[in-house]
Amino acid sequence: MSLAAVLIVKNEAAHLRACLETVSWADEIVVLDAGSDDNTCEIAREFTDKVAVNADWQGFGIQRQRAEAMATSHWVLMIDADERVTPELRESIQKVVAAEESAIYTLPRLSWCFGDFIRHSGWYPDRVARLYPRGKASYDAALVHEKLQNPDGLPVKALQGDLLHYTYRDLRHYLEKSAHYAQAWAEQRAARGKRGSLLEGVVHGLGCFLRMYLLRAGFLDGRQGLLLALLSAHSTFAKYADLWIRTRTAPPPGHVPER
Repeated sequence: MSLAAVLIVKNEAAHLRACLETVSWADEIVVLDAGSDDNTCEIAREFTDKVAVNADWQGFGIQRQRAEAMATSHWVLMIDADERVTPELRESIQKVVAAEESAIYTLPRLSWCFGDFIRHSGWYPDRVARLYPRGKASYDAALVHEKLQNPDGLPVKALQGDLLHYTYRDLRHYLEKSAHYAQAWAEQRAARGKRGSLLEGVVHGLGCFLRMYLLRAGFLDGRQGLLLALLSAHSTFAKYADLWIRTRTAPPPGHVPER
């Protein structure tokens, strides 16, 4: 049984080589670029000839579906450029592939953020479903926070060995990604006719802070834990604020709606 490591990327030159080195043992590597303006594609071609560009961005879910369709191996390992497969995780994956047992496997993800690995705050073990038999599971079409669908009801099992995740370069990177996710979340909700309020944002933001810092022991992550709880509360509030602005506020005078 063969394994394909599949990635969707854009402007990941700083991360991609280190990521691909940790999956160079895979039978197949597939990289789908969303229109990078750095040398992401050149780096990818050092490891594989299955590199394609599709800049018609329709969200993370659709892009992952397109990348899946490029693979021909029996198994798919979906990873991101800012992630690294540890030797322990590699061994677990290879055992699963050799056993030929159809199931979806979750990987424990250990994130590095603002100078340290985060082992509490609800961030670890951040199990993500990333290893699955090709054709028996696939991602949904969500703009953001896409999920792996399991139409055949395959068993879901846990792998051992961490998937390292190097999340944010700095605070600006965090805020930019947070704003992007908030926008996509609000767009999805607004398209479904949902409405938001600032009070909802405050309540959910406060709940996020208390959950991360107290209930999920973020205080054990030291200053990084406090910073992450505060930033996550802000990001949660921003989602609802964006939705409120989209659905409850009037357009400026003379505004012409986009067609």
